[in-house]
Amino acid sequence: MPIKYHQQSREFHLYNNHISYIIKILRNDQLGQLFFGQRVPDRDNHDYLVENTYRPVTSYVYDNDYSFSLGNLKQEYPAYGTTDYRLPAFELKQPNGSTITNFKYVSHKIFAGKPTLSGLPATYTENDDDATTLEVLLHDSLINVDLVISYTIFNHYNAIARNVRFINHAKVPYQLPTAMSMNLDLPDDDFDWMQFSGAWGRERQLKTSHLRPGIQSVGSTRGASSHMQNPFIILKRPHTDDFQGEAYGFSLVYSGNFLAQAEVDPYKVTRIQVGINPFHFSWKLGPQQSFQTPEAVMVYTSKGLNNLSQNFHHLYQKQLVRGYWRDRQRPILVNNWEATYFDFTEEKLLTLAKTAKKLGIELFVLDDGWFGKRTTETAGLGDWWVNHDRLPDGISGLAAKIHDLGMMFGLWFEPEMVNKDSELYRHHPDYIITTPHRHASQGRKQYVLDFSRPEVVDYVYQLMAKVLREGKVDYVKWDMNRNITECFSSAYPADQQGEIFHRYILGVYRLYDRLIHDFPKILFESCASGGGRFDAGMLYYAPQAWTSDDSDAIERLKIQTGTSYCYPTSSMGAHVSISPNEQLQRQTPLKTRADVAFFGAFGYELDLNALSPDELLQVKRQVTFMKKHRQLFQFGTFYRLKTPFNSNIVSWLVVSSDKKHAIMGYFKILNDINAEYRRQRIPGLDPSIEYQVTEEDGAQLGSFSGNELANIGLVTTDASAGENKETTDFYSRLFIFDAH
Repeated sequence: MPIKYHQQSREFHLYNNHISYIIKILRNDQLGQLFFGQRVPDRDNHDYLVENTYRPVTSYVYDNDYSFSLGNLKQEYPAYGTTDYRLPAFELKQPNGSTITNFKYVSHKIFAGKPTLSGLPATYTENDDDATTLEVLLHDSLINVDLVISYTIFNHYNAIARNVRFINHAKVPYQLPTAMSMNLDLPDDDFDWMQFSGAWGRERQLKTSHLRPGIQSVGSTRGASSHMQNPFIILKRPHTDDFQGEAYGFSLVYSGNFLAQAEVDPYKVTRIQVGINPFHFSWKLGPQQSFQTPEAVMVYTSKGLNNLSQNFHHLYQKQLVRGYWRDRQRPILVNNWEATYFDFTEEKLLTLAKTAKKLGIELFVLDDGWFGKRTTETAGLGDWWVNHDRLPDGISGLAAKIHDLGMMFGLWFEPEMVNKDSELYRHHPDYIITTPHRHASQGRKQYVLDFSRPEVVDYVYQLMAKVLREGKVDYVKWDMNRNITECFSSAYPADQQGEIFHRYILGVYRLYDRLIHDFPKILFESCASGGGRFDAGMLYYAPQAWTSDDSDAIERLKIQTGTSYCYPTSSMGAHVSISPNEQLQRQTPLKTRADVAFFGAFGYELDLNALSPDELLQVKRQVTFMKKHRQLFQFGTFYRLKTPFNSNIVSWLVVSSDKKHAIMGYFKILNDINAEYRRQRIPGLDPSIEYQVTEEDGAQLGSFSGNELANIGLVTTDASAGENKETTDFYSRLFIFDAH
């Protein structure tokens, strides 16, 4: 097994062919961190890594012993108040007000495979020999509470998954105001911190800064992972780039309030913590009850950021995404929203669907406005039954007509929300999240349903399941356009109000689980005003997400590049929309819009019937091209060659698993004149194979070995190397590499 326990030194060594993770039971019976990085040979003892010298202004654990201070040690799951002054991984508040604890090692278990986390998304194994798990049991005898820290190392990825569970065996309740999913103390601070920040319409923009003394952090207090920050960070060495160098990635498999932070102490030790945001969180741990943290996934690489990303991509594609659609190519869709908005009839919808069918599109999606009294955004949310004034034959009738065309049928829901102008609110005003005797703020004329209450989740489930069953729906776009304010639930007492944010997202997960169980072949796509909840937690339920409401191809270069640092192309909903673009009013070529959208779950978000004959012909060719190369675009190994965060040229590459096929997207944001000659090296190919290189239009560029392409590169010089009367702003090319 790739986890060894050395009894004499009391050390654990987790390893595979690529990485090692070494921890130790310290002399006070708590867990210390010794090493995480490149695979090293196993040895019986790493005591030389336990450094704990005397330092002034330091407190020490043992009387008359100045050789042991927790403040000087690297730890696995540290507490505050017993000589370590850094921020703790957890706090446990006791009836007398104290938060001092002393969790000591009791025992451990090492076993093949990976257990599930009850009620929470997590990576999984299909075969026990895919991974090995270590569970370490610690106990505080004074308060009679267990602490179980779990580590799973995967055999084929540079990845370790971690989680923590608290179990109260006492007869009194405690409060957990902090319970992070992981802590990692690294021995130095020579790292660049990479975060993925933004706002609606410009999600996951890469921001990089060098670590400094003190705390750097990102997080959310909105009830969702948010457009503004993503529950994923990277620490990289300053010289590391996409192709070489050392880096650590930390991803939280969770969709609610989160915190990811790095604390650099005076001795340049870097403490990384990831988990539920402690702000406005406190969990009542009753007698004989337990609390389970979400899972955090850590990846290490010594081979650059592309390698880091590829580990996350392949792990999440194969061992986080589940079910019928995990390995299946995603259908090419057309969504009616930007074609009709709320102004549609069944005739309009069918006319659009018939045109889509002629072009080879496989899935027709009816967006907002089909239910209740929903003709604007001010009414109807929560009333999940068909509006027969708009669709006389109902959803089942429309779906049957779409199915008769030979197309799949999809439907939009926003199940977590309600308008006050709705039957749901009129009958159950108590179902919304709001604080008693306080004004309830609105967002987009809607309010958040209290999914911390099982009866609310049950109510929504019954309505959704009826529509899905009767309509034989194939695809669901699950939207969420509003974050939580006035967070309070009338169903819980005062000492449990700190649980509501977390209980809310557990309710969302429960609804997803029930629907997936009852409708296993439905393809779910998560959406939160676009990319407001694009996180690893949602991928466990919905294998793809609407990456951003901003569908402008040039902005999508940044959004999809930023997203790619953690999440695979198969998870990114990417559509061709109208030009001028709705969000930016930017005009881009139809070719460029498609070339960008190919690198994802591909579709169209426009009125096909408003296109010219030439544009319709282009769309038909695009659909044919995507069908031919869909497996490669969605499941190939993805490389960032040039990124929009530091270049006017953006290049993406996908390579098939057998290395016989590859496609490079080449995008020039702004045109230039009399420009330099350009070459692009192509990694990831088989150096011994000869590749025929063609462009999307069939133009042949020649035959080159994988060795030549990797070391010399492909000439990408265009007409801008001269007077330039051919290329334009927002120019794109696709290069196709086929072994022969």
